[in-house]
Amino acid sequence: MIIEFRCEREHARRWMSRDTLLIDGREIPVQIAWTATAEPRPTGLDTLFELERVVLHKGKHSGASRLHVVPESTQGRTGTADVIVDFTNGARDPNSSAKLYLRPLFNGVSGENAALAAILAGDLPVIDIVNEVDGSLVDSGHPSGEIAAGLSGALETVMARALTMVAAILSGRPRIVPQLARSTANGAGRRPAAYVARGLAVSIAKEIYRLCCYAPHWHIGWRFNDGAGIWQTGDLSGPRWNVLGDPGNHFYADPFPVTWQGRTFVFFEDLDHRIGKGIISAIEFNDAGPAGKAVPVLEEPWHLSYPFLIEDGGELWMIPESSTHGDVALYKCVRFPDKWERHATLLSGLELADVTITQHNGLHYLFGAWRDGTGGYSDSLAIYYAEHLLGPWVPHASNPVLIDRASTRPAGNLITMNGRLWRPVQNCTDGYGAALGLAEVVELSPTTFKQIVRHTLKPGPLWPGRKLHTLNRCGRLEVIDGSRVQPKMRALASKFPSAVSSAQPSPRSAL
Repeated sequence: MIIEFRCEREHARRWMSRDTLLIDGREIPVQIAWTATAEPRPTGLDTLFELERVVLHKGKHSGASRLHVVPESTQGRTGTADVIVDFTNGARDPNSSAKLYLRPLFNGVSGENAALAAILAGDLPVIDIVNEVDGSLVDSGHPSGEIAAGLSGALETVMARALTMVAAILSGRPRIVPQLARSTANGAGRRPAAYVARGLAVSIAKEIYRLCCYAPHWHIGWRFNDGAGIWQTGDLSGPRWNVLGDPGNHFYADPFPVTWQGRTFVFFEDLDHRIGKGIISAIEFNDAGPAGKAVPVLEEPWHLSYPFLIEDGGELWMIPESSTHGDVALYKCVRFPDKWERHATLLSGLELADVTITQHNGLHYLFGAWRDGTGGYSDSLAIYYAEHLLGPWVPHASNPVLIDRASTRPAGNLITMNGRLWRPVQNCTDGYGAALGLAEVVELSPTTFKQIVRHTLKPGPLWPGRKLHTLNRCGRLEVIDGSRVQPKMRALASKFPSAVSSAQPSPRSAL
């Protein structure tokens, strides 16, 4: 297969400087056909990108940086292309013999200017990939921008996810094309200079905030609920939420409760702000609430979070997120709750966040937020299936089955209610962990997947935190998490409670 990218020479960017495209672990050769520019870019755009590189990207080039050395002729030409991927807004050559002529569209319009216009209007665009040979829509996705710093970072994120979609299409796997809502942003948006200036100001403000506060600072909410819970009501109503106390210089997140051997514990990510690395800790609950102190139960040289728990074969197992280590590891509980041993590696060589497993129609299904090394962390869903927990795990026929920042990333255990399968999802439309969605899985098999988000939960009067991130329940114990402002002086003052007791807020007001 010969793949040809069509790109504009006068606006060549670093993401275009490639010889291959990674498709299912294989590096497939790519040739670049440089074309004339169909329309100019905003004045001074590259200068603004260079300013962002220095200030926002700490001097590092991004994929949106200008490519200053551009070959005079078609780069790496090996022959007539079987597939053309046209990133310009120029007309397709009617004499092209390519079997596939893919055109990325950004909110329905082709070319980099369309992507920039969407970003300047206040949001990342929906990406559609169209085959211009027959006019068919081949794939759609909506990228997440949690790591997109500035205008250049947003453009890089959009183009990175466009390449993810192109690679999935060229893998030959069937695509599941979702219906995605376009941005509600109105108007032409800011001028690039104003956008960059605002981004720099926000970045400076964030740095000042980090000097004064631990950020982000997640905290866990819990309550006993003898009535209808969140899954039944579709909202956060019910008994008042309590906050699990933390030491201030640690945050607690991703709560997973379990009752095992007659005792109930909540396992969670425990991150020390001072070193920026998470471990897994747990705290026991009795009928009155937390009993005793949180205790560390699992630590590795790498970051751990999202301690998914599952019972299987009479044993208790944990799959903590270890995406920074590039694998999905299964740990066996050898002494509850504080001794776990690594038992198996379920998947390796990939970034898969917040792994969550459920059983459905005789198979185990493993869900995770997948990242191919670029772009956001929360917009691509991969599913694997197996007959047994230990595998072997087989990729879903359409991986990644969904690219959508609003409904991809797992947010807790899947549940079956009245014969219907549901999964909580992180809604990152307004930023990472900004809201929760309750999605009904209406189709799930090794070759199909479809879900419908029925409810969206956001922080508000019932949960006054700044975020809403994870949802789980064990018996009458419901747990969620969110984030709050955590001044560094408050963490220091917690070591001297007698000196600051009058200044400490109540758990309720600390939300």
